[in-house]
Amino acid sequence: MSGAIIFIQQDLKITEVQEEVLVGILSIVSLLGSLAGGRTSDAIGRKWTMAFAAIVFQSGALIMSLAPDFKVLMIGRFLAGIGIGFGVMIAPVYIAEISPMVARGSFTSFPEIFINLGILLGYVSNYAFSGLSPHINWRVMLGVGILPSVFIGIALFVIPESPRWLVMKNRIDEARLVLLKTNENANEVEERLAEIQQAAGHVNAEKYEEKAVWRELLNPSAGVRRMLITGCGIQCFQQVTGIDATVYYSPTIFKDAGIKGNTQLLAATVAVGFTKTIFILIAIFLIDKVGRKPLLYVSTIGMTTCLFGLGLTLSLLGNGSVGIKLAILCVCGNVAFFSVGIGPICWVLTSEIFPLRLRAQASALGAVGSRVSSGVVAMSFLSISRMITVGGTFFVFAAISALSVAFVHKCVPETKGKSLEEIEMMFQNDRPQQGGELELEDVKHLMQTQ
Repeated sequence: MSGAIIFIQQDLKITEVQEEVLVGILSIVSLLGSLAGGRTSDAIGRKWTMAFAAIVFQSGALIMSLAPDFKVLMIGRFLAGIGIGFGVMIAPVYIAEISPMVARGSFTSFPEIFINLGILLGYVSNYAFSGLSPHINWRVMLGVGILPSVFIGIALFVIPESPRWLVMKNRIDEARLVLLKTNENANEVEERLAEIQQAAGHVNAEKYEEKAVWRELLNPSAGVRRMLITGCGIQCFQQVTGIDATVYYSPTIFKDAGIKGNTQLLAATVAVGFTKTIFILIAIFLIDKVGRKPLLYVSTIGMTTCLFGLGLTLSLLGNGSVGIKLAILCVCGNVAFFSVGIGPICWVLTSEIFPLRLRAQASALGAVGSRVSSGVVAMSFLSISRMITVGGTFFVFAAISALSVAFVHKCVPETKGKSLEEIEMMFQNDRPQQGGELELEDVKHLMQTQ
C-alpha cells in the first residue's frame, strides 16, 4: 500500500484524509477478525481457521485490484483487514502448539519473518510496476497479493491439526499421531500428551466448565492478570513505537528528507524492506539461543536511538545529501532493531504465556491491541506530522520506545527453553521476574534434553 497509495491519489483523486483512512482502516477492521478468531479456532480448529483467513483476505485483494472508485476500494480493504485479523491471531497459536519445545521460539517467529518477506516483495513490486500507467500500476501492486493463496491451498493438504486442539476435542489418538511426527521418542510423546491433557482441563474438567473463558479473561486471577499485562502490553508497544508509520509512509518520510521523484522514493523503500527481511532472519537464529528478553532489550534501546536520530535528522538536516543519507540510515536502523527483537518476539510471547484453555481468546485480545494501536498510528500519522512536523512525530515515537524499555524490564519474563505448561506455572506462582533462577533452570533443562 505504501507505493500504491501514491498512484491511487493520482487515479482516484482521493484526499489526504481518505488516504489516512484507506491505509489505517485495515488495522482497525482486523480487530474484528482477531476477536472472532479465538472462538472460530476453538470451534473448527486452528488449521481451517487459517484457511478461512486466507479466503477472506484474497477476496479483499481481488476486490481492491478491480475497484472503480474509493468506496469499492474500501470494501476490499475491509475484507482484507478481517482476513489479516484472523491470520495474525491464529498463525502464532498454531505454530506454538505444533512446535517442539526447544525450537518453539524460532518457529513462532515464522509469521513475522514472512510478514517481512511480504513487505519486501511489496516494496519490490511497487518499484517494478511503477512504470505502468497510474490507472493500472496500483491495481497490479495490490492484485499480486492473491498469488500466495496457491501455496496456502497446497499447504492445507499437508499440515496437521494442532495436537492441543485435538486434545481439547478429546481426539487423543489423533493428537498422539501428530506429536509422533515431531518427536520419534514414544515415551516422550506420552509424557507430552499427559501434560497437554492436564493443561486442557481433562483432569479438572468440572472446575473449568464452570467458568467461561471470556469471563475468566475479564475477571482474571492474579496469574492471568500478569499474563494479560505482559501479552497485551508487548503487542501494543510493538505498534505504538511507530513501525507501521515507517512501513506505510516511508515514501513520505524520505520525501521530507529531500528525495525527489516517485521512482527514487520507491527505490529507497526497497532498502527498508531488505533490511527488515535480513534482520528477521538473524532473529530466528538468536531467539532460542540468546533468549527473548536480551533481544528485547537490544531491540527497544536500538529503536529508541534510531527514532530519536531520525527526528533530529528531519528537523535539522532535511533537503540535503547528508540529511537524506542519515534519514535512510535511521529508518533502516529502526526496522532492523524492530525485526531482530520486538517484532517477532511479541508474537512468540503472546503464543507462549497463556494457558491452553485461554490461549486462543487471550491471543485474540493481544492481536486486537496490536491492530488498534497500528490503526491509530496509521490513521493519524499524516495529520500529526502536519501539526508538529514529521521530525517532531518521530520524537514522540522515540519517547514511547523509551517507555517500552522499562516495560520489558518490569513485565516480561524469560520463557526460553520452557514448555508451555511450565510457563503457565511460572506466572501462576508469581515468579515471572526471577530471571537469574529461571535461566539456570533453562540450562539444566536443555542439558537434560540433550
